[in-house]
Amino acid sequence: MLRALNTAATGMAAQQTRIDVTANNMANVNTTGFRRSRAEFQDLVYQTLRAPGGSTGDGQRLPTGIQVGQGTRTVSTEHIHIQGNLQQTGGSLDVAVEGNGFFQVVRPGGDVAYTRAGNFKTDAEGQLVTTDGFLVEPAISIPADAVSVTVSPDGVVSITQPGQTTSQEVGQITLAGFANPGGLLALGRNLYGATDASGQPIVAQPGQEGLGTVAQGFLEGSNVQVVNEMIDLITSQRAYEVNQRVIQAADDMLRKTTER
Repeated sequence: MLRALNTAATGMAAQQTRIDVTANNMANVNTTGFRRSRAEFQDLVYQTLRAPGGSTGDGQRLPTGIQVGQGTRTVSTEHIHIQGNLQQTGGSLDVAVEGNGFFQVVRPGGDVAYTRAGNFKTDAEGQLVTTDGFLVEPAISIPADAVSVTVSPDGVVSITQPGQTTSQEVGQITLAGFANPGGLLALGRNLYGATDASGQPIVAQPGQEGLGTVAQGFLEGSNVQVVNEMIDLITSQRAYEVNQRVIQAADDMLRKTTER
């Protein structure tokens, strides 16, 4: 009876994690470049009372055995790197990635982080930065008197200054790709960090090395689908309630066995 109590408790804990993940997805439904997460589970070890394939006393081979599971546990929360919808903004410094790849930014400590959010700004020195002020890598400076800024699909940044009829190149946006983007470490602020699981970044111009291109005047929205998240929320809630009823049933049976 106690086994049922503990097993059902692991199910409730697992569904609580799934609800937590779903809640975070829903909270970021309007976050630029956000990637939804998915909780994954696996069953725990089994108590083997009789092994499959064992033999009986008269030498017969048992076709099945007796194994009782101990419940479930959360093994990962994986980020699903599927393209989000592109939203037209018309902003000259708004850039979206069409396909694979991440923008590179430099954090205050000097380490490079990766993001799909291309809502860039310029700082007091005219350098291209994120909304948190992190420098885009490689560094790109846009003069204060620039009349227009153009970003080509292959990441070339060009400007036009007063009195000029032709544009001049001021920088190159590069993208970083990973063999296993699901292994990236979420750092918050729309940023990811490379890990041993993700592999080392493959840096190249947009459109090369299997990387996507960039689109100026667009931002990539979150890839969260509200309807799917609502379905996950309902199924998680129902699974939680079922495990709760198992505990109640086991408790009722345990109470009856101890009654005098």
